[in-house]
Amino acid sequence: MIRVSVMYPAGEGKKFDVDYYVQKHMTLVQQRLGSLGLLRWEVDRGLAGGAPGAPAPFAAMGHIYFNSVADFQAAMKPHGKELFADVPNFTNITPQVQVSEIVGT
Repeated sequence: MIRVSVMYPAGEGKKFDVDYYVQKHMTLVQQRLGSLGLLRWEVDRGLAGGAPGAPAPFAAMGHIYFNSVADFQAAMKPHGKELFADVPNFTNITPQVQVSEIVGT
C-alpha cells in the first residue's frame, strides 16, 4: 500500500482554510478518485512542533491511500489538473507532495 502525502508548510503570511479543504476539496478527491482505486483519505491540522512551544512545521497535510503507485498515477491522469486547480480556493501555500510505501503499522 502507498500513501500520497500533500503537505502545506506553515509560515508567516501563509493561509489555509481547513474547513474548505476537508468539506469541499477532499470531497472532490473522493468523488474523482473513489472509483479509481482510492482506498481512503485523512487530513491532519498542524498543532505544534516536536519541542515544547515550537510551532507546527505544516499548517495541514492531506493523505490519500492506494494499493500501488501505478494505481495512484492512473487515477490522477484524468483528474490531477482539476484537483490541483482547486488549491487556490483554500490556500496560498505551494504544497509539497511525497509518495511513500507503508512498510509497518
